[in-house]
Amino acid sequence: RTQTRATMAAENVSVVFKLYCLTVMTLVAATYTVALRYTRTIPSGDLYFSTTAVCITEVVKLILSLGMLIKETGSPVRLKNAIVEHVFCSPKELLKLSVPSVVYAVQNNMAFLALSNLDAAVYQVTYQLKIPCTALCTVLMLNRSLSRLQWFSVFVLCGGVILVQWKPAEASKVLVEQNPLVGFVAIAVAVLCSGFAGVYFEKVLKSSDTSLWVRNIQMYLSGIVVTLIGVYVNDGEKVLEKGFFFGYTSWVCFVVFLASVGGLYTSVVVKYTDNIMKGFSAAAAIVLSTVASVILFGLQITLSFASGAILVCVSIYLYGLPKQDTSKLRRQDLPHDSKEKLIMV
Repeated sequence: RTQTRATMAAENVSVVFKLYCLTVMTLVAATYTVALRYTRTIPSGDLYFSTTAVCITEVVKLILSLGMLIKETGSPVRLKNAIVEHVFCSPKELLKLSVPSVVYAVQNNMAFLALSNLDAAVYQVTYQLKIPCTALCTVLMLNRSLSRLQWFSVFVLCGGVILVQWKPAEASKVLVEQNPLVGFVAIAVAVLCSGFAGVYFEKVLKSSDTSLWVRNIQMYLSGIVVTLIGVYVNDGEKVLEKGFFFGYTSWVCFVVFLASVGGLYTSVVVKYTDNIMKGFSAAAAIVLSTVASVILFGLQITLSFASGAILVCVSIYLYGLPKQDTSKLRRQDLPHDSKEKLIMV
C-alpha cells in the first residue's frame, strides 16, 4: 500500500516541475564539468586534493538536505522527531542507504583501474554501456516495462554519447604497462555498479512514504564515512602534511557547491522520474559542456561530436514520446474466440 501511495505521489507531480528539475540538473551538470576542468587545469596555484573536495561535497549535501527537511517539517520539534526516528533509531535504514554509497565508491575505484589499463578512447566507448545497463536494471529491479521505441532511444543515446566523447587514439607511448583484460573486467564491474546503485536508490525512494530529504540524509551520512576513508587511503599523508583544504580557491568552492546542488536535484529527478531520464539529462549536459569548452577553451568541433549531439537530441525526443496503450484493444479488433476466452477469465 505504501508503495502504491509513493507511486501515485510521483505521478501527481506536474510535468512542468519534472521539466524544471531535469533542466536545472542538466545546466548545473554542464556548468560543473566546465568549472571542474578549469580548476584542474589552471596553470598557476597549488592543486587541491580531489578526494577532499568529494568529501566536502557530501557534507554540503547533508547540510542542504537538513535545511530542506527543516522547511518540510515546519518546526524544530518535528525536525528533531524525524531525525531521531529515521536516523538514530533506524540502523537498518541507514544500512540500507549505505549500499549505494559503497557501490558508488567501488564504481569510482573500478573506473580508475580501467583507465589505468585501457586507452582513453576505448574506456569512453565501453563505459557508455552503463546507459543500457541502467535501463536493464530498471526493468529487472522495478518491474517496469519499456516500449521498443524507448529501448531504441536508449541505444541511440548510447551511440550519441560515444560519438560526442570520441577522441582518436594518440600515437604517444604508454609509459605504464597495461593489462586490457583487467581493464575490461574493471569497466564491466563499474558499469554494473552504476546501473545497480542508481536503480537501487530509486527503488528505496519510491517504495515508501519516507521523505526524500530524510533518505538523502541517511545516504549522505554513510557517504561522508565512505569518502573520508577514500581521503585516508588515497591522500592521507599529503593531507596531514599540507592540510585538508590545501589549494582551495573560490573556484573550487564553486565546484563543490555545484556538485552539491546537482546531487540534490539528481535525487529529486530520480524520485519523480527515473534513472533513465537522469542518464538522458547527463548526456545533454555532456553536449552542453562540450559546447561551452569550445567557447571557453578553444576546443574544436569534430564531425563525430556534431553527429553524436544530433543523436543525443533525437534519442531524448524519442524516449519522451508517449507509449502506446496496448493493454486495451478495440472491441472490433478482437476475434470471436478471444472474446469468449476473456469472458471465461
